Amino acid sequence: MDGQRFIEDEVREHVRRRGLDPSENVAEIRRIVGAAVRDYDERSLLEGLPRLGGLEETGRSVFDAIAGFGPLQPLLDDPEVEEIWINSPSEVFAARGGSSELTSIRLDDEQVRILVERMLKTSGRRLDLSTPFVDAALPDGSRLHVVIPDITRKYWSVNIRKFIARASRLDHLVELGSLSRQAADYLHAAVGAGLNLLVSGATQAGKTTLLNCLSSGIGSRERVITVEEIFELKIPLRDVVAMQCRQSNLEGHGQIDLRRIVKEALRMRPDRIIVGEVREAEALDMLIAMNAGLPEMRRVTLRYNRRHDYSRRNLHSHLAGSIWGGSRRRTARGSLSKVCR
Repeated sequence: MDGQRFIEDEVREHVRRRGLDPSENVAEIRRIVGAAVRDYDERSLLEGLPRLGGLEETGRSVFDAIAGFGPLQPLLDDPEVEEIWINSPSEVFAARGGSSELTSIRLDDEQVRILVERMLKTSGRRLDLSTPFVDAALPDGSRLHVVIPDITRKYWSVNIRKFIARASRLDHLVELGSLSRQAADYLHAAVGAGLNLLVSGATQAGKTTLLNCLSSGIGSRERVITVEEIFELKIPLRDVVAMQCRQSNLEGHGQIDLRRIVKEALRMRPDRIIVGEVREAEALDMLIAMNAGLPEMRRVTLRYNRRHDYSRRNLHSHLAGSIWGGSRRRTARGSLSKVCR
């Protein structure tokens, strides 16, 4: 057994005996790790134990293994890394600046399972044969997506999309060169006027960042309800209620989908409703409400890949979860034309 593994086992036992929670007692665990590393280094000189490399590096690795996400933690801490994914235990990729690279990290099947279980611990979501894929948010706001066999061929597939807050206002996007000053002024005015807004784009295009920046133009006295599959939006206002979907339990009950939450949001006296993503039947409730001019829904933000994809090809499939007649179809189409103009 090498020195680092010996220290890890010793610290884990110490944490277990004291009943410490690695996610809550971070400072205490960091102190325990530091003491264990120094103690081992002294004993290695006297007792002929395997020598450590750098003490600081060893301490960081042990702490990451106990209270962080193990070998993935340096990638999560790196501000240049945008996304991390695992195709197999020996294939861990990272994306920087839009380009992907195969890292030198090598795991085994058990390590992947332990890492995923630790990531899901604070989310309240589960992963098993009856629910072979899961979306969840990590404590830092990163988005986790996992798929397991037999949906995947052999190995667990893990994606971690990091939330990198490079901008929180439209002015920041102008400074970064992502928006022109004219576009930023127009969007700021549109938010202030309460227009319906649809944010569209490909994966990693910055849709969530733009939604967060747009929200900075909302009045400080307005009440905002956000509706998401998992929590991603960070709205810097005082009167905000954030809601997310919920998985069913082990008996198959208790699932709360996006459409249900949209309906509940209407009863919460919102000045604005921001929906993280619209993919399926929840589009019906939103479009009909916008067309009817309901004050709760007059200010809505949607998210989708391309405007014309939404309006021309996917309207019917999004509404497939509902049974609705010709009059409601015309109502929704009329509302959609207002959003897309």
